[in-house]
Amino acid sequence: MKSTVTAKTVEEAKQKLSVELGVAEEKITFTILEEPKKGLFGMKGGAKVEGEYQETKADIAARYVTNIMVAMGYEKPTITITETEEGAVLDLSGEGVDGIIGRRGETIDSLQYLASLACNKQDKEFYRITLDCDGFRARRKVQLEELARKKAEKAKRTGRTMSLEPMNPYERRIIHAAVAEVEGCTSRSVGEDPYRKVLISSTERRPYNNNGGNRRYNNNGRNDRRDGNRNGGYRKGGRRREDFKARSLDISSSFEKDYKKPKPEDDMDTTGLYSKIEF
Repeated sequence: MKSTVTAKTVEEAKQKLSVELGVAEEKITFTILEEPKKGLFGMKGGAKVEGEYQETKADIAARYVTNIMVAMGYEKPTITITETEEGAVLDLSGEGVDGIIGRRGETIDSLQYLASLACNKQDKEFYRITLDCDGFRARRKVQLEELARKKAEKAKRTGRTMSLEPMNPYERRIIHAAVAEVEGCTSRSVGEDPYRKVLISSTERRPYNNNGGNRRYNNNGRNDRRDGNRNGGYRKGGRRREDFKARSLDISSSFEKDYKKPKPEDDMDTTGLYSKIEF
């Protein structure tokens, strides 16, 4: 971005450029095109200064978010940019801007995705953009960790696989990390974005027990139960219930299977931190 202004002094011209470009003076490269001239009765003519600022991807994302929010009727937000190893965190603040969070963060996640596309279209090197507002990400992380532990304990107690609601890659990572801390449980992701979800299962083998009934043997030596099942666990045809293997459960709908547009976050290499977890 480049702009040229005139003012009475060079310092005043620099201040005007800083406001016009929307960045601090130390981030702008100034070129003095004309110095103010001195006349007989003082200063004659003003200074002409050119300012140039090279936008970073974080700046592009911040400008995009600002324009979208203003177009949606929000007050212009104050955006604090914090650089990270993979990209940047854009923290939004200002009167009423917390309305952009939406139900369970759906709106701010959508805006984050669009801002990521806007700043990454220049080159192929992916730059991760994370939007936050009023500490939402920290609160959401605590909620997801509590949910993961609760579902993991239920999976251990019942022996059933727990299915969570569809989540974005960032939230799925939180779930996987929390489940990994629960002994005897594992997790995996299934489906295609935006309907990709986490399944939580127990790794502990449970003895077969029909509705909690106790085993006993009848006069023929076959294993009966006190729950009223008198055929010793046998189905018609003489096959035992244990002989039937559970079929794999595919919970994806036909629409989910046809949706083939994964988010750019899934292109990131996560094998370093979660080498044994499928995202």
